[in-house]
Amino acid sequence: MNKFQSPPKALTIAGSDSSGSAGIQADLKTFTARGVFGTSVTTIITAQNTTGVKKAYTLPLDIIHAQIHTVLEDIEVDVIKTGLLGKVDVVLKVAELLPAVPLVVDPVLVNGQGQLIVSQDTILSYQQHLFPKATIITPNIDETKLLTNLPQLVSTEDFEKAARILHALGPKFVLIKGGQSPDKHIVFDVLYDGKQLAFLENPRLPVENPHGIGCTFASAIAAEIAKGNSVPKAVQIALQYVQRALAGALHWTIGQGRLPLNHFAGLEII
Repeated sequence: MNKFQSPPKALTIAGSDSSGSAGIQADLKTFTARGVFGTSVTTIITAQNTTGVKKAYTLPLDIIHAQIHTVLEDIEVDVIKTGLLGKVDVVLKVAELLPAVPLVVDPVLVNGQGQLIVSQDTILSYQQHLFPKATIITPNIDETKLLTNLPQLVSTEDFEKAARILHALGPKFVLIKGGQSPDKHIVFDVLYDGKQLAFLENPRLPVENPHGIGCTFASAIAAEIAKGNSVPKAVQIALQYVQRALAGALHWTIGQGRLPLNHFAGLEII
């Protein structure tokens, strides 16, 4: 893309993270780093920092509706990515208003400690109303267990069974994020298209539970889809980007809690 050409356009529908590490803030940083123009719809405002969420407020449904409608009536986006939606009525509203563009659904169902933050009805609404519209869904291990009712994800057979269950809910692709080898030296993600199951492996970097890595991975996938890449290629490029962003933050000190990512690692910032 030359500097006079309009960039691809993406919309994130997600919660706001006041620490700048995750949510809409991470999505917009990622879109920019990947050469995509980012637009946003805020669903939930949080008071949080690197140590955790202190308070959260779900915006009124009519405000969420107005944001989606107002962006889409003016800007023809090439992809939509959803993050934290929080409540049943928000999931249903988003599903109702989605245009016919590729959709990346990051089903944020748990917090950074793996604790459930939504109702069972919200999980069901994802399964019934949003997943069938999705180009790809990107649950992590804890979210996958909730969505499939599987007690553990350890063996290759466990991941294959989980991927098949999730794919049967309607998305074209399933990406299960955050697997680890028994010795914890390798991290892997599992991509499934209904026919082929691929384990995407990388060396584990020396950081525990980085903040915003799931949001960043999903939004990087969305950005690459907006640029015209196939889903498997988008996932591969996004995975390389996330590894670089995480490696670029290893020596950072940002707050007293979980380490955020360096979304612009390797890029010249003027």
